[in-house]
Amino acid sequence: MSVKNPAHRRKGGSVEVVDSKYAVDLATQQSYSENIFLFVPNLIGYSRIVLAGLALHYMSYHPKYCTLLYGISCLLDAVDGQAARALGQTSKFGAVLDMVTDRCTTSCLLCYLSSAYPAYALFFQFLISLDFASHYMHMYSSLVTGSRSHKLVTSDVSRILWYYYNDSRTLFLICAGNELFFVSLYLMKWVKAPIGLTHPLLARLTWPEVVALTSFWVFLAKNIINFVQLWKASKILVGVDLAERAQAREANPRSKAK
Repeated sequence: MSVKNPAHRRKGGSVEVVDSKYAVDLATQQSYSENIFLFVPNLIGYSRIVLAGLALHYMSYHPKYCTLLYGISCLLDAVDGQAARALGQTSKFGAVLDMVTDRCTTSCLLCYLSSAYPAYALFFQFLISLDFASHYMHMYSSLVTGSRSHKLVTSDVSRILWYYYNDSRTLFLICAGNELFFVSLYLMKWVKAPIGLTHPLLARLTWPEVVALTSFWVFLAKNIINFVQLWKASKILVGVDLAERAQAREANPRSKAK
């Protein structure tokens, strides 16, 4: 069955806009030799979901299995991107799958931490909201400005976001350190034996508490970046609104006169 290609390019943009029905038909008719669902990085993404699901299963009663499975799932986050670039299998589906998996996995852990530390439940709920809001608004602002990827941030928009997204080592270390902080909070509920440090202020600390203290600063940096991302995305969307309203007034002088 032949399908008419209704794709067209935005003026001044970098993304081809494709009709949604045409896109669904293409996905349905894709051949096994070019099945994006079966790209290697996307298969890695599915395995991350399975591992995260198993980690959640063990979370309430087997911390060793949970930590191992959760850690592998997080580490594979760095592998799928490398595989996509090495095999020439980058895709919009894969990029969104990666982001959604990250958001859902971390949110599930934070939900557990809310029940483990009820006094801090509101704080963990705030972190979930900030994470989802900043990434959703950033993704949407990237789409409306015609960017091919939410990671393509220029330094004139935000030097902080540019350095965060364009340096793969920085991106990995901050994301890994943020997850390490949350995992250490989880393990603090299970590990009670002090590691016996000689310093009097550290003598009673367990090893998860030590890890939490050292990774806290990475966690703090990650959430500052989330704030910056939310603010910059909000300004971009407001700027787009202002530009569209100005264009509409120029196209309709009568509305301008009112």
